[in-house]
Amino acid sequence: MQAIDLHVHSNFSDGTLSPSELVDLAIKSNLEAFALTDHDTIDGIDEAILASKGKDIEVVPGVEFSTEYKGKDIHILGYYINHCDESFQKKLVEFKNSREIRNRKMCEKLKGIGIDIDYDSFRALYPDSVITRAHYAKYLILKGYIKNQDEAFEKYIGDSCPCFVPREKITPAMAVSLILKNGGIPVLAHPILYKYSDSALETLVSELTRAGLKGIETIYSTYSNKDERLIRKLASKYKLLITGGSDFHGSNKPNLYLGCGRGDLYIPAKLLASLKKTYLKGFVSNKAIHSALFFDLDGTLLNDEKIITPITKALLLKAVENGNKFIINTGRPLSSALAMVEKLCIDEITDYIAAFNGGVVYDNKKKAIIEKVSLKKEFSEFVKKTATKMGCHFHTYSDYEILCEKKTEEVEYYTDYVKLPYRIVKDVVKEEPTPYKFLIMNFRNPEVLPKMQKIFEKELGDKVFCIFSCDKFLEVIPRESGKGNALKYIMKTTGIKENHSYAFADEENDITLLKEASKSVCMINGNPKLKAVADYITFRDNNNDGLADFLELFS
Repeated sequence: MQAIDLHVHSNFSDGTLSPSELVDLAIKSNLEAFALTDHDTIDGIDEAILASKGKDIEVVPGVEFSTEYKGKDIHILGYYINHCDESFQKKLVEFKNSREIRNRKMCEKLKGIGIDIDYDSFRALYPDSVITRAHYAKYLILKGYIKNQDEAFEKYIGDSCPCFVPREKITPAMAVSLILKNGGIPVLAHPILYKYSDSALETLVSELTRAGLKGIETIYSTYSNKDERLIRKLASKYKLLITGGSDFHGSNKPNLYLGCGRGDLYIPAKLLASLKKTYLKGFVSNKAIHSALFFDLDGTLLNDEKIITPITKALLLKAVENGNKFIINTGRPLSSALAMVEKLCIDEITDYIAAFNGGVVYDNKKKAIIEKVSLKKEFSEFVKKTATKMGCHFHTYSDYEILCEKKTEEVEYYTDYVKLPYRIVKDVVKEEPTPYKFLIMNFRNPEVLPKMQKIFEKELGDKVFCIFSCDKFLEVIPRESGKGNALKYIMKTTGIKENHSYAFADEENDITLLKEASKSVCMINGNPKLKAVADYITFRDNNNDGLADFLELFS
């Protein structure tokens, strides 16, 4: 059986390996997954997820909070946290600032007893790290004041030493609450290390369980068999998840190895399945009630080869068999979406198609357009004028083709992307004065697109949506359009209750869709802006059946 490791640190806190290096090491160590749980920071998660793309390893986004309880330092782990959540990020900045104040004071105390140290110079040695006492120990070794890390804590920076400065900390219950609010799973880290009596430890576990604690670290590098039995007993009594981790720090904790601790640690992969089940608990409130399932195509339902993988397709078919409505909500033109439905052999199960980012709603059972929203002519003229001035390719659409004013590398790329022909016309606005949307691209100077977005938002902000459907495509659609409005229209048409709409997507143009759905899911390969508003984030990307765990809940 493959193993996992749910307690790992990178050089974004007090580890020595980068998140990318951890991904490579986890693969070499034959791990199925590992959780990146840096101290009070989530800054390394994006790098780890990006490094894992296309590789046989799963990165669990996590964090480890340093908290204080009755004078002791207690650590709370958070799993499957949404690291793009702005309010969560703000709280972490507050924690980081309190750490900065504490570190400056500690530096002054060291200086006061004769240590040659200047905080700014010291900080520059570790530019990408959250400074901890381990970094001070490194510095003291580097400068020849001590021989090893233990000596640093015994003489200078240990809890009762002359240069120690306590940091303003949150309580364990506050950390549990913050993780729950973020949608994550709070777990008490390495409880044996706190050296509580059995009764005192149970008091802590009991209090935190009432606060919402979901798990306890039961398998750990330094535990004896007796320690593990004690924690398993507590986990069983308080109905807590069992987790495990090595607490790997790289060379900062020598003789402690990723995945296997001191060599005899084994954390079974089945523990990860329990974490996922807890994370998804409550996603489907009542499976007996039929729901409306809205899917973006590219980057979500489709993999990078523009197909639905067999596992995802089988689960989708099962969800439809169980009475749920299958709805496509895409930025593609309607004719492109229809062609894709035919190519994928999903015509029989497709109930509705919202195309052009909500500009058209198509009843696929009746084979008829039931709603249209288009841009006003004056807005189309402004879009064309601005795009021309800034040297960008722009195009719009008829019902079955792309309309542009000249042949460009961008239109050649796009026509292959959506499998639609293009036609060159003298004036796209005269040809199609009230189109469903405009699309703008600039491959040679892509940095101009965000500037254009700001111009459109300033001049037409209350009249249009100007959004990226991927990093290459800037789209302008009517304010009355949008994927979210299409969802609302379809929900009224189907008669399904509003609290039974589920949306799955990956890009910025899907924000309104996710905001309007009762439950929303962003792909792990998705845009950070979309992750920030999503209720859930998939465990795997669109190339590795990222939707499967969620579709199973409808089958």
